Amino acid sequence: MLLEELEKIVGPRAIKTTADAVHPHVTEWRGQVEGKAAAVVQPASTAEVVAVMRHCLAHSVGVVPQGGNTGLCAGGIPDESGTQIVLSLTRLNRIRAIDADDFSLVAEAGCVLSDIQDSAQRAGRLFPLSLGAEGTCQIGGNLATNAGGINVLRYGTARSQVLGLEVVLADGTLWSDLRTLRKNTAGYDLKQLFVGSEGTLGIITAASLKLYPRPAAAQTAFVAIDDAKDAVPLLANLRGALDDQVQAFELISEVAFDFVLRHVDGARSPFDSRSPWYVLIETTAATTDALEASLMEALRTGLARDATIAKSGAEAAELWRLRHSISEAEKHEAPILKHDISVPVGRMAEFLDRSRAELRANWPEATLVAFGHVGDGNLHYNVALPKTWDDAQRTAEGARITQSVYALTGTCGGSFSAEHGVGRTKRDLLRTLGDPTGLDMMRAVKSALDPRGILNPGKVI
Repeated sequence: MLLEELEKIVGPRAIKTTADAVHPHVTEWRGQVEGKAAAVVQPASTAEVVAVMRHCLAHSVGVVPQGGNTGLCAGGIPDESGTQIVLSLTRLNRIRAIDADDFSLVAEAGCVLSDIQDSAQRAGRLFPLSLGAEGTCQIGGNLATNAGGINVLRYGTARSQVLGLEVVLADGTLWSDLRTLRKNTAGYDLKQLFVGSEGTLGIITAASLKLYPRPAAAQTAFVAIDDAKDAVPLLANLRGALDDQVQAFELISEVAFDFVLRHVDGARSPFDSRSPWYVLIETTAATTDALEASLMEALRTGLARDATIAKSGAEAAELWRLRHSISEAEKHEAPILKHDISVPVGRMAEFLDRSRAELRANWPEATLVAFGHVGDGNLHYNVALPKTWDDAQRTAEGARITQSVYALTGTCGGSFSAEHGVGRTKRDLLRTLGDPTGLDMMRAVKSALDPRGILNPGKVI
């Protein structure tokens, strides 16, 4: 009965029920988590989302909002019951408005991130949110997970790019505030409730987004350093010397770099010799003079051992390809245990020193594969497990390694989830490691906005 009602709302071509059609929507892109769904529903307007939610509430059917399905915590994957509906926002893909003078853009939730970047560029503006999946991920999912990416250092996370939202609540009520105000202290900032809530409080259907001036130029440099602890003072020196024009600052371990050189076609090192660590830097300084002078000083003082500055956009793209290919290259190596953690930038060196010591002492056969946005304290602290371990040993020892990493992360004042969210795979971690008062507050908000628990059941909280 429900599926017939939903078909009337969205049309027969926008509801999928066959196994082949549903499969891409119930399988996490890495193939690590798979669920089942009664159907995949693809509304083409906010009004259709409203109608779908009202019918699902009437039938007490769980709804799993889904964007590009590029998440890493299975936040957009239904459970195994086969009773839930996947609500795909793919067809809500219009840029509703763009105002270059107001430095703002209004986009529907299904807009692919790279399309928003291109729209801003055509208007002579910049939308700075940028991440590896930008050609596939959708802005609704980016906001629902508070995505980070490579430019957080200068522009902040997805949360910082939001001026207003349009949201459909669990009972089908529409809340729309797409105003592009920079200042508004009239009550609670409700939009921030939904950013980062992973579709558990409401379904984002559109957003007003901040745009920025396009940088006159961008300079990209690749730097070899002796130790990860040198990255923090190097960043501090660059920010001071370049008037805080550092846009991205990415740390890459030698192991991660070697994975890319070994498995990515055409990848090559810009240096003749190897180094234990590397840093990829992007600055929007108008010329290379200040960057070159800063790197020369880093070489003189020992913070860097070698450095190269891209001479063209093509060279810069090749350097960025080295960074963006790490996750893909990891798939060809040993089983990888992944941790998306953050610590205060000032304690990054302490965390790396202590964690490496623990890894060497307790799991000498394991290999650290670390990289990430160290400029904002986010580190992808991945560990390659020995191929000689069987499944049981991998599971048991992997759990011990993860417990060690998260314990030290907490000791250093950090978080077990920096930018990937909680979703389904980290929900138990939030229960265990989260602040009890904070968890009670989250449950109270969830209960108030979704008292029957039909929005993304089993996720986050």
